[in-house]
Amino acid sequence: MRLLSLLVLLSLLAGGAIFGFFYAWVCSTMWGLDAADPRIAIAAMQAMNGSVRNMVFAPSFFGTPVIMFATALTAYLTGEKRAALWFSAAGATYLAFGLLLTMGVNVPMNRALAGVAIPDDVEAARAIWADYSPRWQMFNIIRTLASGAALLMAGAGTLTLSRR
Repeated sequence: MRLLSLLVLLSLLAGGAIFGFFYAWVCSTMWGLDAADPRIAIAAMQAMNGSVRNMVFAPSFFGTPVIMFATALTAYLTGEKRAALWFSAAGATYLAFGLLLTMGVNVPMNRALAGVAIPDDVEAARAIWADYSPRWQMFNIIRTLASGAALLMAGAGTLTLSRR
């Protein structure tokens, strides 16, 4: 039971961390970049995308579904079948609409933007940013909602655990 308790806490921590990361992009970062000079927005996004690949971010981004599935398996093996379903659903939701969506859509967009030479002309930069930002934000909202849903499912799984 101690292992299950530890995995439940790690699932909640990882789910909360990744939801918070994506949420911050929705409610501040992208709005701030959209309000900036597009040449600055492009340069800033290139820098942020380059810096996010690090050992602080990786555990929550890649580890969240692993932890949630490990929690589900441990819950199942200890007879906590309802909790196992919730944690499985949480892991699958984040895996499909958080991690895989990011790798399939946002990362390729970021790589394309990384290859852009920032033009001196503000209107040319505005066109580049206008082509990038709304689409990137739409997919970020999807992964934010999915990550939030996964966190809620992990919370629901936690609530179904028996109090042994």
